Amino acid sequence: MTATGETTAAKIVEAGRQLIMRRGYCGFSYADVADAIDIRKASIHHHFPAKADLVIAVVKQWREKFDSDMASLEASGADALAQLRAYIGFWERCIADDSTPFCVAGMLGAERPALPDEVAQEVRAYFENLAAWLEHVLESGARANQFKLSTSVQAEAATLVSLVYGAMLAARAYGNAALFKDVTDGAVERIVKPRKRTRIA
Repeated sequence: MTATGETTAAKIVEAGRQLIMRRGYCGFSYADVADAIDIRKASIHHHFPAKADLVIAVVKQWREKFDSDMASLEASGADALAQLRAYIGFWERCIADDSTPFCVAGMLGAERPALPDEVAQEVRAYFENLAAWLEHVLESGARANQFKLSTSVQAEAATLVSLVYGAMLAARAYGNAALFKDVTDGAVERIVKPRKRTRIA
């Protein structure tokens, strides 16, 4: 593929992400993508023959970006609590400035019954990947005595996924970006182990 082709494909994927994020799978067509980046529908079909192909590419790219960002964060030496706060802080900023007001995988997950099987499988893989990362962070934090977990790491990770995405939905429904922060701050504080205060003689 030529450099120009790569650029065109990247533009198509980004336009698809924006449309999915705001309208969902059933709310956009290739005509919308063509209008968004001023290309012919035939050019989109050249790169992504079917709508499902484009949506799968969007979700895969989003998952790869997540993996890369979280790996970089861990490599930087950030502890488990810092990693968890960075993940939630990312969404807090995106919702506040409306750059990414809703996760594409979350939007697609809400449309699960209407999705082609191959798209549904990719969405499930995204959430399994997210849950696995959260389990790793929670285990690390528990070993470091940062987190107090009242249930298994699997259940705690599932709870966090539910809270983050529920807060995302509530912020959108109420038109109140601050609501996301309020809910997620409480979720993090619930598992953070309070630091022991040193007694002054």
